[in-house]
Amino acid sequence: MAKAPVLTPQAEDFPRWYQDLINKAELADNGPVRGTMVIRPYGYGLWERMQQEMDARIKDAGAQNAYFPLFIPQSYLTKEAEHVEGFAPELAVVTHGGGKELEEPVVVRPTSETIINDYFSKWVQSYRDLPLLINQWANVVRWEMRPRVFLRTSEFLWQEGHTAHATYEDARDYAARIHRDVYGDFMTNVLGIDVVLGRKTAKERFAGAINTLTLEGMMGDGKALQMGTSHELGTNFAKAFNTQYLSKEGQQELVWQTSWGVSTRMVGGLIMSHGDDNGLRVPPRLANVQVVVMAIKGDEAVAKVRELGDRLKAAGIRVHVDDRVDTPFGRRAVDWELKGVPVRIEIGPRDLEAGTAMLARRIPGGKTPVQIDALVDLLPKVLDEDQAQLLRESRERRESRTSDVATIEEAAEAAIAGGWARIPWADLGPEGEAKLGEQAVSVRCLVAEDGSVPVADDAPGTLAIVARSY
Repeated sequence: MAKAPVLTPQAEDFPRWYQDLINKAELADNGPVRGTMVIRPYGYGLWERMQQEMDARIKDAGAQNAYFPLFIPQSYLTKEAEHVEGFAPELAVVTHGGGKELEEPVVVRPTSETIINDYFSKWVQSYRDLPLLINQWANVVRWEMRPRVFLRTSEFLWQEGHTAHATYEDARDYAARIHRDVYGDFMTNVLGIDVVLGRKTAKERFAGAINTLTLEGMMGDGKALQMGTSHELGTNFAKAFNTQYLSKEGQQELVWQTSWGVSTRMVGGLIMSHGDDNGLRVPPRLANVQVVVMAIKGDEAVAKVRELGDRLKAAGIRVHVDDRVDTPFGRRAVDWELKGVPVRIEIGPRDLEAGTAMLARRIPGGKTPVQIDALVDLLPKVLDEDQAQLLRESRERRESRTSDVATIEEAAEAAIAGGWARIPWADLGPEGEAKLGEQAVSVRCLVAEDGSVPVADDAPGTLAIVARSY
């Protein structure tokens, strides 16, 4: 009798495979309140690495970290009509505290545009105070009716950036810089996901924004996942909160603003982009553990893997030494494969006699005997090759499963079949977008013919990317 697979095969049931992997790789668990999650240490380690990489890029873009309260007066959200309308169905509202009814209900932070603008209006007085570039790492609550771990949860972790500028052009360019140089660079070069950078349609735009820039990734089943967004807010929130500055000419002017964010949803995107039927595959540049050095059995092997682990750490490789010889080797190997550690170095008594180790590569697969003394020089090259392979696979999947179509019907057919469609926005338009929505298909973003981000929805040659999405 054939042994049952550790994970449900992707081709059989992709959502079940996703949930199996999260459980078996010990990434997360469901929380006690519906829609919440407990992120386990290995899963949180992935998020920590994402934070580190993102935080460095955000600071390079000039933003500074700060922190704002979790509780927001309900009256703040009502100041920007489109904003409150967009978030109303997702709000968690506190009406009682300290054993009595509150004089004013407070909203548990769904996003922080309103409370941050209240403080921006105090902090910005003169053109000399601009640009004001703030980021915070926090949790937010958006009451989710159809939760899925990492992808849609009632509470999740994220960063949210908020900025104020003297001019529209300054704000527009900064939103684009975050979109391209922070998010695009990170997702492409660290996550190894070939995201499409585009512009949201008016229907899909962030509530209260005048423009939303998005990064869309194709998952293993062909659906799209919005990986992050950067918004131009115009002066909408500045008007609501009277955020003004004294210009060089001595005139009171409204600030122009942006907001932008990515969240633990990226962990879900990582899983669905790179995972296979054997588990997760973590890009080496992201991996909290790039190499696990495993002792198969024997005291001498234990001593050797510890020594090798120290040498690899000294060489700048993120390494974990697995010397648990009291646990069966096969079980440990399967666990590390499920967790997607890029490289395993396996050493047993026979290997020691030959001066070799078995190098197992998770991303391309396969095992190769190598000289132990060659590993310090060899591994950086291996990790770079495997990083490049994941990005190449992601790009090839997206390109091979994207069709150029001419009609709404063809666009819907391509999306329902498990791919993306490209159609001229001039041929689709808002009416066609609405018809697609009736079939649970959406316009994920607008792109120019050369793959760049169009300057306007109606820019000549603009194409719509159509897909089913998470």
